[in-house]
Amino acid sequence: MVRERLQTERALYSLDMPVVESLRPDLIVTQALCDVCAVAESEVNAAACSLPGQPRVVNLEPTSLSEMFDCIALVGEAANCSGRASALIESLRLRVQRVRERTTELQSRAGVQVPDVMLLEWIDPPFSAGHWSPELVRIAGGKECVGEAGERSVTTSWDRIREADPDVLFIACCGFNVARTLEDLPILRSYPGWSEMKCVREGRVYVVDGSAYFSRPGPRLVDSLEILANALHPQVHPLPSDLPAALQLTSEQLVAD
Repeated sequence: MVRERLQTERALYSLDMPVVESLRPDLIVTQALCDVCAVAESEVNAAACSLPGQPRVVNLEPTSLSEMFDCIALVGEAANCSGRASALIESLRLRVQRVRERTTELQSRAGVQVPDVMLLEWIDPPFSAGHWSPELVRIAGGKECVGEAGERSVTTSWDRIREADPDVLFIACCGFNVARTLEDLPILRSYPGWSEMKCVREGRVYVVDGSAYFSRPGPRLVDSLEILANALHPQVHPLPSDLPAALQLTSEQLVAD
C-alpha cells in the first residue's frame, strides 16, 4: 500500500500549514533519508519560503554513526547551541568507544568466534537493515551477513536469508515496538525452513524496539549499540540500567503453531 501511494504522491504525510504558520518557526529540521517516514523535503522547503521571515531549513540524511554525530553538530549550530551539541557528541563517542574496546578485547581471545548476525527491519516482505545497522553490529561484536553498511534497507528474499543462515537474528521492525512486532511472529514461522535455521535451533532470536531505537538516526543509536552488544556478548557488555534488554524469544514462541 505504501509503495502504491508513493507512485502517485510525494509523501505519505503533508504539512498542516495553519499550524506551522501559527508557530512562526525560526528553524525547521527535516529529513530526506526515507520517503516513507516524513514529509517530502521539497514540500518543507516550499512551506519555508511561504512563511514570514523564511525560516532556515536543515535537512538530515545520515547513513552512519559518524554522519549522525555530524548531524547533531549541524542542528546545534543551527539552533545556536553548539556547545551543548559538542558535549553530547563527546559523551556519545565515549560510550561507543567503550563498547568498541570491550569487543576488541573479547575478539583477541583465542577461540572466540564472531557470530553472523542479521538485523531484520521488516517481516513481510523481509527487509535487511542497511545504513548504520551493520556498523552497529560490527562494533557490538558481530558480523552482519545480509545488510550492507551505508546502503539503503532493501527488500530481501527469504531464500537469501535462509542461505545466510545467521547465528543470531534481531527483529527490529521499523515503526513497531516489541509488542506490535510479536504479533507478526506467525508470519516468520510460516516461512519455509524457518525452524531449520541455526538461530532458531539455538534459540538466538531477539526482538527489539525498532521504533524507539534502531530506526531513528539520532543519539539513541548509541543505545541500540549497547542493546545489541549486551545480547551478543552479555559476559563482557553490561546493559545500562536505563535501557531495555533485547527480548530473547522462547522455544515456544519460535516454533508455536
